[in-house]
Formats: sequence, structure tokens, C-alpha cells
Amino acid sequence: MKTTSPVTSIIAAIGATLITLGNNWKLAGFVLILIAGAIFPLVATGVFTFQITQLLIYAIAIAGLNLLTGFNGQFSLGHSAFYAIGAYVSAVLMTQYEMPFYWTIPVAAVVCFVFGFLFGLPALRLEGIYLALATFALAIATPQILKFKPIEHLTGGVQGLALFNLKPEAPFGLPFDQDQWTFYVTFAVTILMFFIAFSLVNSRSGRAMKAIRDNQIAAKVTGINLSLFKTLTFGMSALFTGVAGSLSALLIAFVAPDSFQITLAIAIFVGMVVGGVGWIPGAFLGGLFILFVPNIAEHIAHGLGWVFDLIRSVVPFFPTVSEQSAKGLTGTVYGVFLILLIYVMPSGLAGLLRLAAERLARARS
Repeated sequence: MKTTSPVTSIIAAIGATLITLGNNWKLAGFVLILIAGAIFPLVATGVFTFQITQLLIYAIAIAGLNLLTGFNGQFSLGHSAFYAIGAYVSAVLMTQYEMPFYWTIPVAAVVCFVFGFLFGLPALRLEGIYLALATFALAIATPQILKFKPIEHLTGGVQGLALFNLKPEAPFGLPFDQDQWTFYVTFAVTILMFFIAFSLVNSRSGRAMKAIRDNQIAAKVTGINLSLFKTLTFGMSALFTGVAGSLSALLIAFVAPDSFQITLAIAIFVGMVVGGVGWIPGAFLGGLFILFVPNIAEHIAHGLGWVFDLIRSVVPFFPTVSEQSAKGLTGTVYGVFLILLIYVMPSGLAGLLRLAAERLARARS
């Protein structure tokens, strides 16, 4: 009887795995993402690890907003409120009730789902810009509510809550520092949340969500419960954003009302538009934009200030740019970036990639 050696068996198993991955590009891509995620914190600097962790958190929040706007057609400018709720639920449970961080994530998710569902009920009467204004009001009110005196003992009021001594260490004696372990936790949660998002979008419920977005009357005629699906979608969208807020509390180790101003809600909305409305993977591209483009705009603004000063040395009446003015110029440069992006890519980066794929297919045919 002929027997195979262990080495031969291992080589055969590796070969079979490679053939399977070669025949299934989605599985191959997922395996590559897992490998990259496992290696990344070991080779990256601490600052870059922190930035990419923040990128993953933004991607979760943008994906949640995309479920609501891109797939269900409901506009929201108030997701910073759910982001804040998720962050504060984790912070309060960790500081006041000494709950391990890992357990605060599902609690924050459930709380935000309930808040989103309840907010979605009265929002059923609102559509389009009126719903956007209602959510905008929610985003404006949330930081002020968090400063409210009767709940100051929980939220910390204006001072917020510090979590520096509560960041979890890597378990089982694993040789990771806190930033590396925070990345791994965030990476695992990101994989889970995007799996849920893809599963939801491609399910029967996802088709109902898209039917409501495309034509509410036709969706109602086919038997879809508009009220139920709209409120459930609002709840799921808030759940995603709350999970992002919970992870943000762990990463930054500090929460305060002024960290959740309307600018955060607008940044999440901009990230969704830039990445592509109705395209889940675009959340990562949108996260890249809102994380790095403001820094790039700041560098360009300071560079312009230096150019203005150089011109002024030659042309005395040319206006000078002070340090304060250079900071103000940052917003202008960022706005120019957005205008150019909308002009060049009106469908976001998703539309650009789709157009590139179509042209590549035409070139091959």
C-alpha cells in the first residue's frame, strides 16, 4: 500500500487552496485583506497605525450612512449624534460601571439601534430636505444635551470622560502594544460590520430597501411595508455609526461633547458622497478622503502663504498671509478639492472606477 509523506500532503493542500483561491477572486481578495490586516501593525509606525485605525472607524460610520441614504433614499445630516451616543455609551459603561470594553460595543450597538429606530418613527412624515433638516437639528442639539447639568455626573459635562487608563491590553500575553491591539480589535469589528452590510444589501430586505429608494408607490403596491423598512433601516444605520463611535472612544481614549459637532456629521456625509453613494466598499475611499485630504489642504495652504510672502518681497503692495490667515486658507483649499472632485467625478470614486472598468472592458473586446 502506497502512503504519502506529510510534506507531500501539505504541498497538496497548499496547491488545492491556491487553485480554489484562483477560481474565486472574492475569496482570494478576502484572504489577502486578512493577511494584510494581520501584518500591518507589525511593520507600520505607531502614528500610521493610529491613522489607519481611524480610517476603519470612519469607514464603518460611512457604510452606516450609505445604508440609509444610498440604499434607502433617506437623507441624514445628523449621524454625528449616533456617533456620540455610541462613544458615550462605551465611555460611561467603562468609567462608571467598570464594564470591559469588548462588551460595551454590542451594548452601544443596541442602544444606537433603538435611538435610530425611535427617531425614524416621527421621521416617516418627512422626506428629502425636510428629513435632512430634522437630522441636522439632532446633530446640533446632541453636544448641548451631553453638557446638560442633570446628566453631568454620567457624561462628565463640558470636561468629558478620560479613558486613558482603561484601554485594554492584548490578552494571553500577546506581544502587542495598546495601539496595535486597538487596530486588531477595530479590524475584526470592521470585517464583521461590512459582512453584515453586504449580507443585508444582498438579502430580501436589501432589495426592499432599494425598491423604496427607487419608487415608494411601486414598492407599496408589491406589499412592502414602507414604515417598517424605513425605521428598521434608520435603526441599522444608527447601529453602524454607534459601533464606529464606540471604537473611536477606545482609540482616542477620551470623549467630550465638542468632539461631536456638526462638522463630524458633514464629514461622514462628504465621505459617503466621495466614496460613492450606494456602493459599500466606497466607504474606505471616503474614509481616506476625510482623514487625509484636510491635512493635505493644510500643507497646501501653508505653501501658498510662503508663495504669497515670496511675491510680496518682490511686489511690496502684494497682500501678505499671516499664520492665522493660512489656517483660514485651509478651509478654502479643502473646498476647492471638493468642488473639483464633484466636477470631475459627479458619481464619486465609485463612478470613476465603474467608468474605468467599462473602458477597460471595451478596450479588450
